[in-house]
Amino acid sequence: MFYPNTMIGTFLSRPNRFLAHVMLNGTEVVCHVKNTGRLKELLIPGVPVVVQHHPDAIAAGRKTEYSLIKVAKGNQWVNIDSQAPNQVAYEWLSGLQDITNDLGILPEKIRREVRYGDSRFDLSFTDALTGRPWLMEVKGVTLDIEGTAKFPDAPTERGIKHLDELGDAVKNGFEAAVLFVIQMKGISAFAPHAERHPEFAEALIRAKECGVHVWAYDCVVTEDSLEIDQEVPVNL
Repeated sequence: MFYPNTMIGTFLSRPNRFLAHVMLNGTEVVCHVKNTGRLKELLIPGVPVVVQHHPDAIAAGRKTEYSLIKVAKGNQWVNIDSQAPNQVAYEWLSGLQDITNDLGILPEKIRREVRYGDSRFDLSFTDALTGRPWLMEVKGVTLDIEGTAKFPDAPTERGIKHLDELGDAVKNGFEAAVLFVIQMKGISAFAPHAERHPEFAEALIRAKECGVHVWAYDCVVTEDSLEIDQEVPVNL
């Protein structure tokens, strides 16, 4: 996934969950924050950030010319764009055209925003090797606690609903997976954030027991790109 028109600035403040103030080339600018999560462990005054400039902002009816998309943590970037995981997951599935890939699937007929039951799932595809239909839900992860990526950073009843419906889909003949896209490198494992939302952790275990695949992958993050990279262990 490529971001055009990126620039590096310095984070100043976040007056609300939608906006941030950033120092950019000596000028303070207002940016749209492409993530409504808390991000308190990342958005610290003085840290370097990446913003994307939208030169057509006025014509497009945008309120701001900039979007805040990445934050420096140590010597690496963390992507905080909550819309990015779905796109990189689509690109990743589209690239799994070698039957020797680690997952042993060959996705074809990949679709986005697919309705099943009372939910709309991020992706669906058919495995060309088996002919089985798949449903996939994608969750972006930006929270790192001592090297373990955790989700969610805030309670998500919608997330529980998705997991339960994936389990129901398996019972009705589908294959199903939840993919946690960890929007950074330097992660040793993934685990549900049971301290923050124990019900989600329980729902993830319940889904796993129903046959839902639980996958977690980290990402290579540069100033202007994001790409799914390596699988990390899942600890339930």
